Amino acid sequence: MPAVIYGNVLNDALIDNLPAGCCVEVPCLVDGSGVRPTRVGKLPPQLAALMRTNVNVQELTVEAVLTGKHEHVYHAAILDPHTAAELDAGRICEMVDALLEAHQPYLPPAFFA
Repeated sequence: MPAVIYGNVLNDALIDNLPAGCCVEVPCLVDGSGVRPTRVGKLPPQLAALMRTNVNVQELTVEAVLTGKHEHVYHAAILDPHTAAELDAGRICEMVDALLEAHQPYLPPAFFA
């Protein structure tokens, strides 16, 4: 039986004012032929602007993993709206250091070269 769920999918022309390829949550029709995301179109500009602040953080984090440049993790954390609202840059860097150390077994060796 077909169902509608809200799924996280790549933005492949689903939301006009968010970057292509970022992850978006949209209504999806799920049936025997698979998952078919629904095109949403353009979001209100204030909502898209808020979402882009998070997309920017996610892009920096992915860039860190792909390039092995762990400084991008610091950049991402400093630019994260929630983190920046709670901690100053120095405390954010301390937090990132602790997280990188705790997750070292799961991270690319280039992060620690």
